Amino acid sequence: MPEFEVTPWEVKGKVDYDKLIQEFGTKRITPELKEEIRKLAGELHVLLRRDVFFSHRDLDLVLQDHKAGKGFFLYTGRGPSRGMHIGHLIPFIFTKWLQDVFKVNVYIEVTDDEKFLQKAGYTLEETREWAKDNILDIAAVGFDPDRTFIFLDTEYIRNMYPLAVKVAKKLTFNEVRATFGFNESTNIGLLFYPALQIVPTMFEKRRCLIPAGIDQDPYWRLQRDIAESLGYYKTAAIHSKFFPPLSGVEGKMSSSLPEYTIYLTDEPKTVRTKIMKYAFSGGQPTIELHRKYGGNPDIDVSFQYLYMFFEPDDQKIKKIEEEYRSGKLLTGELKEILIEKLNEFLETHRQRREEAKSLVDKYMYDGELAREMWRKIHE
Repeated sequence: MPEFEVTPWEVKGKVDYDKLIQEFGTKRITPELKEEIRKLAGELHVLLRRDVFFSHRDLDLVLQDHKAGKGFFLYTGRGPSRGMHIGHLIPFIFTKWLQDVFKVNVYIEVTDDEKFLQKAGYTLEETREWAKDNILDIAAVGFDPDRTFIFLDTEYIRNMYPLAVKVAKKLTFNEVRATFGFNESTNIGLLFYPALQIVPTMFEKRRCLIPAGIDQDPYWRLQRDIAESLGYYKTAAIHSKFFPPLSGVEGKMSSSLPEYTIYLTDEPKTVRTKIMKYAFSGGQPTIELHRKYGGNPDIDVSFQYLYMFFEPDDQKIKKIEEEYRSGKLLTGELKEILIEKLNEFLETHRQRREEAKSLVDKYMYDGELAREMWRKIHE
């Protein structure tokens, strides 16, 4: 029995990211590579500084292409569900930053088909309806409407299918089965689906960079095996770690465990209740013991959330860590810091979500890039 398991659909156990790099054959993002990004971008996003994005494929080649004037493009996606949580939004926030600093196109695939094929009990009508709601949350991140194309697989399939069948012809059943662990009971729709997820990596005749959770990497291994034979670049990728559940247990934040998940729709009182009741603490059992021995931020979920994203100021997060370790900062006080940060973030997101309602059609149909993509059919 493996100590952990990572697939595009499930994460089990306590993930050892060093072992995962070896298992997947990726590379760790080095300090030298971060410095190269900082020079080109003018800054480093907090998700890079804090090693939330920690692994890559050919990120160095993407930067070389950028410096040489060849350019690159970004691609990421979303499998629609009933509601998005804060962990779902992290890759989109980072993708938006990359678009802003490098001025590149972004393609966002909303996989209503894959979610229907993969989840027992879901209807296609449901996944299509959830997709509309999820797209609003994605649009609220604030991508450039003329450099961003958000598309539903079941809507855009006419333009994708000619290239999808070329990709599919290059993939064998044995390769796909070995990559994803499919068996004789896997429905044939899911067997074909990897061809569709690979297609957007070939939307432009330049290198594609995919910011996403490392659980999605198996798709890109297949793409890299066949891309050049079809006349395209091997895709590059930059991988993020998983956002932990409030419980602090193994795996990642999941919509199927609502009490341990912070949804984008959670009201301030709900956030407070969840953090105070469920956020795993690294503190001592009594105030006296905490003052004496201090807390352990390495296992404290509230600190992890602040460190990963919600306190971007390096000096402030260092002070919080020092005061928690020393016992000066109590667990309840640490949770209060996170509650304030989370509620501020969610309130801003709700406001942007309302504003984004008028922009969805631009992202999907009417923006400059969207119009170009709807006109385009692969040779």
